[in-house]
Amino acid sequence: MHGARIPDVALVTGATSGIGLAVARRLATRGVRVFICARTADTVATTVKSLQGEGHDIDGLDADVRSRASVERLVRGAVERYGPITVLVNNAGRSGGGPIAGITDELWDDVIDTNLHGTFRVTREALTTGRLGEAGAQGRIINIASTGGKQGVALGTPYSASKGGVIGFTKALAKELAETGVTVNAVCPGYVETPMAVRIRRSYAAVWDTTEENVHDGFRQKIPLGRYSTPDEVAGLVDYLATDTAASITAQAMNVCGGLGIY
Repeated sequence: MHGARIPDVALVTGATSGIGLAVARRLATRGVRVFICARTADTVATTVKSLQGEGHDIDGLDADVRSRASVERLVRGAVERYGPITVLVNNAGRSGGGPIAGITDELWDDVIDTNLHGTFRVTREALTTGRLGEAGAQGRIINIASTGGKQGVALGTPYSASKGGVIGFTKALAKELAETGVTVNAVCPGYVETPMAVRIRRSYAAVWDTTEENVHDGFRQKIPLGRYSTPDEVAGLVDYLATDTAASITAQAMNVCGGLGIY
């Protein structure tokens, strides 16, 4: 335990696999009551049952961060179940890209709507309906961005643009909320071994007319540590940022990337 106060209610979006699932488990292991979401009700129910089976106090609802009504329902559900939100982890997101000349409006709009607009919608609702930071409580908002939002990803312009937007949103909101004691930070993973990473390698293999193994090898060679990060390594930083010890850290965008990013 890093601090005396345990943030006792966390809302984690996109939490049924990969980084989101690791974050939910890590927070719950520390005694935080966690409310999760994903777009598919059955997946949420299965994940909740599994984590409850591990002894965690966890619940959730299906929700689509692209829909204001869905987000409102999600946050109301979290508050009704556990009370005011103390920690918000905006993790829901999607990949998307390809040669820019062939990117459709629909793909561009959906990546931006999911990754950037979704982060805005959930944050706004957490600060209002979710009562995050009320009564002087030190709240935590942690946005999962990407090293791609800092330095760009070839064939990933929608993704890089959306995550760059998340970083800018994070820094601006951190300054807005600083006097309230609510901190706002971004965690920027590099290559992390998740189901999304598998889909990304498959997409690059198709564009480059090569194998997924060759793509994987090429990506690993760019990482100074020579390996992908794990979801739990990303979750470890998220967990730390949700503690009292991290109370003076705000408006930052911190990498978990094996040395891939250097700023």
